[in-house]
Amino acid sequence: MAETTNRISRITVRGFKSICTEQHLDIKPLTILAGANSSGKSSMLQPLLLLKQTLDAPSDPGALLLDGPNARFTLTDQILNRVLGKKGPREFSVRVALLEDESLEWVFREEAGSGFEVSHMVYAVGTEEITISPNMKHKEILNILPEPHKKLHQDFAKREKMSLHWSVRRERCFLTFELASGEGPKRQIPFGLFGISPSNIFIPHIQGIIHLPGLRGNPRRTYPRTAGGPDFPGTFEPYVASVISQWQVGDREKLVALGKALEEMGLTWKVKAERVDDTQVEIKVGRLPHSRRGGARDLVNIADVGFGISQALPVVVALLAARPGQLVYLEQPEIHLHPLAQRRLAGVLLDAVERGVVAVIETHSALLLREVQTLIATKRIEKDQVALHWLQRGNDGSTQVQTANLNDLGAYGDWPEDFDKTELEAEQDYLDAVESRGDGK
Repeated sequence: MAETTNRISRITVRGFKSICTEQHLDIKPLTILAGANSSGKSSMLQPLLLLKQTLDAPSDPGALLLDGPNARFTLTDQILNRVLGKKGPREFSVRVALLEDESLEWVFREEAGSGFEVSHMVYAVGTEEITISPNMKHKEILNILPEPHKKLHQDFAKREKMSLHWSVRRERCFLTFELASGEGPKRQIPFGLFGISPSNIFIPHIQGIIHLPGLRGNPRRTYPRTAGGPDFPGTFEPYVASVISQWQVGDREKLVALGKALEEMGLTWKVKAERVDDTQVEIKVGRLPHSRRGGARDLVNIADVGFGISQALPVVVALLAARPGQLVYLEQPEIHLHPLAQRRLAGVLLDAVERGVVAVIETHSALLLREVQTLIATKRIEKDQVALHWLQRGNDGSTQVQTANLNDLGAYGDWPEDFDKTELEAEQDYLDAVESRGDGK
């Protein structure tokens, strides 16, 4: 399956929490992050979430919004790298690469008492790099401007009969070039410099991230009405009821796909959103896992059924709501799910990948991982479409990313610490315990 839509293809992080040296995550259409608790799985994605919530904020929060809906920090020390109790450099970096061979690196420097500032950015196309820093002078900027923009500057200055100079200013988490007059009151003349000021290239990919955290809350009797996308500021769970409500009016195909996915997982066969008033929506679901005669009348509030449905519903809706190329980050999508539902979740992820969605999942489910291997072995998904990353902590507490090389049968060799070994040890301990009883009673 050839990819034609540009998307995020790699994330590189350094100096963030337990990530001391540069660590990379290749992002494939289906990307799986696994590892022990506190190994750094969430830490690899949190810099991206900080960028997202900074862009989503209704007003400029500074270079980074630390305490927001996607990531919550109150002190720079909670973010900056610390190994064996020793403070590291007072900066961290994150680099986002796109499929079309472009990348942007942000380096954020701690500013005492005021959070972070953008130290500099490095924008790369292929092997060519441009570094943008806040203190760049007019001549430095001119040296890196493409000829069309140099001419634009000259033509504008000549037409307006004024002296103009270039400078750099911060726009939220980006640094952008700005053309201003040097005569009388300063007159700002911003130009969007495609290929130099990279905000227009990267903002849609970062702001478009759909984030569903592992803690999704208890099911509610009613949900507030919200917009239905295509972008979803903050985390995704508040939008679920309104998205379903919109599908009932204008996208029956997705509504049918939602019911089919939940039925295959053994959770319910039908989901319905009902308007309570102009501000609230109620979610009702089929009480039984499969359709029966008269089942259309057997719908109950989602708060009155098993907890698994309310946890799985946002996962499936997020995957169906996403556009081709849009990154959906799912933390613990298997939470509160029966083993069969965990296995069937792999098929739901496959359907999303086939529509062009990029699914990044953080999981502890050996069953889900095994089912993904089975999908590869049965050729339902190509091995090149899947990335398996295992994160572990070294003796000094720093995070290391290990990437598995899948073969055509979905096998990945020996990971530093694999689920199968733990399961086999548990089964062996049980058999040993039974055998030691002698009588089997």
